[in-house]
Amino acid sequence: MPTPHPLAAPAVHGLEREWARRFPELSRPAAPARTPAPRVLALDADLAADLGLDPASLRAEEGVRFLTGESAPADAPPVAQVYAGHQWGVFRPLLGDGRAALLGERRAAGDGRLREIHLKGIGPTSMSRVDGYATVGPMLREFALSASMHALGVPTTRALAVVATGAPRRLDGVELPGAVLARTASSHVRFGSFEYVRAQGDRALLARLADHVIERSHPSAADARHPHRALLAAVVDSTAALTAAWMSLGFVHGVLSTDNVLVSAETIDYGPCAFLDAYEPGAWFSSIDRDGRYAYERQPSIMRWNLERLGVAIAPLLAAGEDEGEGAAAEIVAGFDARYRSHRDAAFRAKLGLDDRTDGAVARALADAALALLDEHGVDFTGFWRDLAAAADGDERAVRARFLGPVPALDAWFAAWRAQVPRADRIRGANPVHIPRNHLVEEALDAAVDGDLGPFDALLEVLRHPFDERGADRRYALPAPAGSPRHRTFCGT
Repeated sequence: MPTPHPLAAPAVHGLEREWARRFPELSRPAAPARTPAPRVLALDADLAADLGLDPASLRAEEGVRFLTGESAPADAPPVAQVYAGHQWGVFRPLLGDGRAALLGERRAAGDGRLREIHLKGIGPTSMSRVDGYATVGPMLREFALSASMHALGVPTTRALAVVATGAPRRLDGVELPGAVLARTASSHVRFGSFEYVRAQGDRALLARLADHVIERSHPSAADARHPHRALLAAVVDSTAALTAAWMSLGFVHGVLSTDNVLVSAETIDYGPCAFLDAYEPGAWFSSIDRDGRYAYERQPSIMRWNLERLGVAIAPLLAAGEDEGEGAAAEIVAGFDARYRSHRDAAFRAKLGLDDRTDGAVARALADAALALLDEHGVDFTGFWRDLAAAADGDERAVRARFLGPVPALDAWFAAWRAQVPRADRIRGANPVHIPRNHLVEEALDAAVDGDLGPFDALLEVLRHPFDERGADRRYALPAPAGSPRHRTFCGT
């Protein structure tokens, strides 16, 4: 009798199925497509180990089939989650996982909390709007971008692995190599999950979903006098913190529909995202965002709008009467502006190298004045903030070199900033040297699609250490060359 593969037990029995057990109403069985020649292209070994999965075993036959969902037992299939959502401001009553499914949960060794393992690109589900498959380039993109965000300290879903399926996918007449992404999150419950339940008129299910989110993502709300109000307040605050983190890094998510925003305040869905090179407040990159609804500078207002939709959905749990519940929700969500301002102030205070002794109004004025200078002169966002470290040590040359000719307003800004005694070490700890530069990401993905993973692996190593100087190798820290075409991103790839 053959010896069981070391991953066979975890693949079949090592996953908890808490979501599928608790919420059959919000789950539909999914059957991942058979992959003819699966092969691991990228694997986060540290994440695997934290989940109690042997990285070497994940690269073996049984492990690869685990990562594509094919080894799931017939009596415990992956489940596609059901949700609704506002897309481009329009309510869609049924969206759901059209090419993805929740495999199950594993308990992380680090904090002992459950992490969901979710697969993307498995083929069609009952809620598919396209063919349900994914390709190598976009799945590696999510792997790299989420690894970068994690290294930058931004709450995010994390990619466990990308598996090439061996089955091509045809898009717009072009044949591309297929792939499946395995990712993790503390929870995949979306704002749109609550919108779906509210539309069903099932208050008991709404309460169960809220209690699940409290338990999984916001446990402090359980001890509050009104736990569901405390839950909404916690989502407001954590969403404000996440949005401020995006803004402090020049990150443009690209498609902030309510089905793409998690109540756990982890960044999800990296298809149409991009990072700013030159600071441009009105920038957006998505090919289908015709009017800039999800532009960089609009992200705080759209996230508040999304929270208002969540508030309406959860309102029946906040008070006995409908009007009272919606009033309570509106009052809680209205706190977003102050919470966002507080988180933004803290982020930019750190980027400026200032501590809490600096008056908040002064720090905010310095940050806003710096951003106005960057906007006026088209200065690289990431490079400017990092160069302030040398300026704090007395060498302003790198910062000044980013501007053409004398800039009196910059002289005045430097004088005001120096008066607050900025610290270089604080600047270096808050401002990365390396972000996922759009042109480098695309260059690495193009090579990977052609079968060369070398550029991708090299870029990934840089992105995992975003605050480290790399000596003479400066290309990873530079924006796209002058004259490069404007970067464009795409959904659904």
